[in-house]
Amino acid sequence: MSPTDTQKDPMTTQDALPVSVTDVESAAELLAGVVDRTPIQHSRALGLLSDSEVFLKCENLQRAGSFKVRGAYVRMARLSDEEKARGVVAASAGNHAQGVAQAARALGIKARIYMPLGVALPKLTATKDHGAEVILHGHNVDEALAEAKRYADSSGAVFVHPFDNADIIAGQGTIGLELLEQLPDVDTVVMGVGGGGLLAGVATAVKAKARELGREIRVVGVQAEHAAAYPPSLAADALVPLEKVSTIADGIAVGTPGQLPFQIIKELVDDVVTVSEDSLAQALVFLLERSKLVVEPAGAVGVAALLEGKLAEAGIDSKKTAVILSGGNIDPLLMLKVIQRGLSVAGRYLTVRMMLEDRAGELATISRVIAESDANVTRVDHTRIGGSLSMGDVAITIDMETKGHVHSETVLNNLRAEGFQPVIVKL
Repeated sequence: MSPTDTQKDPMTTQDALPVSVTDVESAAELLAGVVDRTPIQHSRALGLLSDSEVFLKCENLQRAGSFKVRGAYVRMARLSDEEKARGVVAASAGNHAQGVAQAARALGIKARIYMPLGVALPKLTATKDHGAEVILHGHNVDEALAEAKRYADSSGAVFVHPFDNADIIAGQGTIGLELLEQLPDVDTVVMGVGGGGLLAGVATAVKAKARELGREIRVVGVQAEHAAAYPPSLAADALVPLEKVSTIADGIAVGTPGQLPFQIIKELVDDVVTVSEDSLAQALVFLLERSKLVVEPAGAVGVAALLEGKLAEAGIDSKKTAVILSGGNIDPLLMLKVIQRGLSVAGRYLTVRMMLEDRAGELATISRVIAESDANVTRVDHTRIGGSLSMGDVAITIDMETKGHVHSETVLNNLRAEGFQPVIVKL
């Protein structure tokens, strides 16, 4: 379903929304000299795959590693002197925390950030390094968020919401203004969406500027399929919370859309599509290899959508496409796991498990077959002990580097030809 399948006059609709292009332009004035004007990078490789000229807007290179500092600074710069003196409080597992902490330091405001237990060490360290007081609380962002609100109520500190605030949305929308200055003839803009602040802000700016130019620019949001609250909410024309959220894209793992972003997105955004976890991993590897860019899974969902052909599925024929890479804050341990999964999805990393008879020469035969198949073994786990193993049996698990799906199938067929029964182990 397309959120904009209505008969409403676009000018009347946009003028009635909670954030206007004038608000975004005012936010851009506040941010001048505070945030970086991030570059755009042409991606020939993505263009060949998507039959469109593709450009990447690199907010992963923004200060604090994501777009979040834009909205946080605008929200906090507009506080009264009395509100600034009370300090601010926020909750986040990463990017919003760093954005608030950096903005607070620039504005001389005391900041307290609640982060869930088990938060990635690099994000925790970076938030502290920006000068914020960090309190670890709860096992997820929702629990940290509830505690942050309780603290705001009891202390008088100003709560800085990650997306459900007009100033936050306006700040994020400044990316849209920059993008149109850098790429004025773009016809489709694609980006990830969690709570909706980024998508709502960019859509506000881009749609208004397109209207001024007398042309159309399509805006598409992308969610991870197991953390996709917007499609059912748009279908119901009401906020529909998810019972469960599960995705490697923690930056957009939001169970309920924001009320203000939802109002804007349902009127202005052309479509919200979903992508699989496998395509997220593949997109991250693609950006590393082909664009030399470190991007977190939440920042790579737009690329995943292009890899999956989601624009064509939505009936969008885009000649010049911009994808916003919204963040690059990724834990190296998660990166390792995601890279392995991405390589596996691309057929370049194969893990197999086989049951063998415990006799001399079996392992040597397997090694010979794999070597003759031109695959490279990276790990071997060989065990005689286990609940499912009978006396005289051995279980062997082998990780190997391969050269794509065709090569992986060749390796498997060669093992089968020798009498083995390899079972692929999913990462």
